[in-house]
Amino acid sequence: MLLEMKHLSLMDGDRLKVKGIIQHDAESFKIELGCGTDDIALHFNPRYDDDADGSVIVCNSKTGGSWGDEVRDTHNPLHRGRVIKLELTLAGDMFEVELPDGQQLQFPNRENVDVINYVRIAGDFKLTSFKIC
Repeated sequence: MLLEMKHLSLMDGDRLKVKGIIQHDAESFKIELGCGTDDIALHFNPRYDDDADGSVIVCNSKTGGSWGDEVRDTHNPLHRGRVIKLELTLAGDMFEVELPDGQQLQFPNRENVDVINYVRIAGDFKLTSFKIC
């Protein structure tokens, strides 16, 4: 699955609501928010067969085509074969991702991006609903 949107205008406080089904044999999927393919402010990447951590959520950012340091969280309530809802918010100097179990994952807005105009969703995920509010 690949959804790529350009020329958006997500501002501080705007939320992106994503709903879909994680494939039964999923290896990973990703949701990326930023300014383009070389400038990703938030790379949200649940992985299911990671060599180091097994089931893990990896977050990162990319600036000028270069990846930053990964932030890894082994708390991954995003299970294969399930319908999930995620809510991603640009909250000033932080990105907040509300997970289905009510927990919230936070990732710093490393480049202090104030407008998100690029969104990409890709991988082993079937998108059923997408909403900006």
